[in-house]
Amino acid sequence: MYSAELMTPTHPPQIPIRHRAAVLGSPVAHSLSPALHRAGYAAAGLTDWSYERIECDAAALPGLVTGSGPEWAGFSVTMPGKAAAAAMADERSTRVTALGVANTLVRRDGGWLAENTDVDGLIGALRAAGCPAPKSVLILGGGGTAAAVLAALAELNWSEVVIAGRRPASTARAVELAGQLGLPIRAIGWEIGGIGEAADAADLVVSTVPEGAADSLAHRLAGVPTLFDVLYHPWPTPLAAAGVPGRTTVTGLDMLLHQAFRQFELITGVPGPVEAMRKGLLAGAKTDLPLPV
Repeated sequence: MYSAELMTPTHPPQIPIRHRAAVLGSPVAHSLSPALHRAGYAAAGLTDWSYERIECDAAALPGLVTGSGPEWAGFSVTMPGKAAAAAMADERSTRVTALGVANTLVRRDGGWLAENTDVDGLIGALRAAGCPAPKSVLILGGGGTAAAVLAALAELNWSEVVIAGRRPASTARAVELAGQLGLPIRAIGWEIGGIGEAADAADLVVSTVPEGAADSLAHRLAGVPTLFDVLYHPWPTPLAAAGVPGRTTVTGLDMLLHQAFRQFELITGVPGPVEAMRKGLLAGAKTDLPLPV
């Protein structure tokens, strides 16, 4: 399903809107993507662009996208539509072909190109935080975001991955993907003992699980040198709050910010105004997190 009323531009009527973009997801009301992209439009002088939220589940996504008019330049895609976005696209990037999920759809020559800028978000956020190349990485969760983490680690040439999945089927798919990417990987179950042992040997833990799923692990993982928790609301998560002093913590807002830079350029053809987008996200999230760029 999708909510048509959210497809109406919110710009003042005196400004003609010639190019439109939106974030698709369900639920989508909490999405901060409009704060990012609208701040970028303003800074780049793109006064004839609009960016909206559209409530849209995976089943409705193909029809909504293919039925959109020529003024629609692109879509950001959040859960649960990332696999559907990859499947319906006319053209897929190498990343999307490998991962099977896309968070960006861009109109190209009458068709739709699917890209995954979540990988850019992970790489950019880790680099901006000054994270050194780890010898061992522990990934919590085995779904679509974990797949993007594996792709980022492969592009960074970081190896020795342990993955702790909650669902055997998705964990098996992540292990298969790691093999295709050339990443050495070992899968473990969702037991605190095994996860704790893997964390003791890890330089970096990346949590890709939903809100609440990793709360019981918070104190056991408190001493990990670097934590990347892809959640950003509510913040801090128990996993993040339990960290010992001096731990490097990277947030889902960092990932959201850094993935948006390339997404903005793919959709508009204009480089993303980095500092303006950062300030837009800080204002939209009402946070004082550093969000380094």
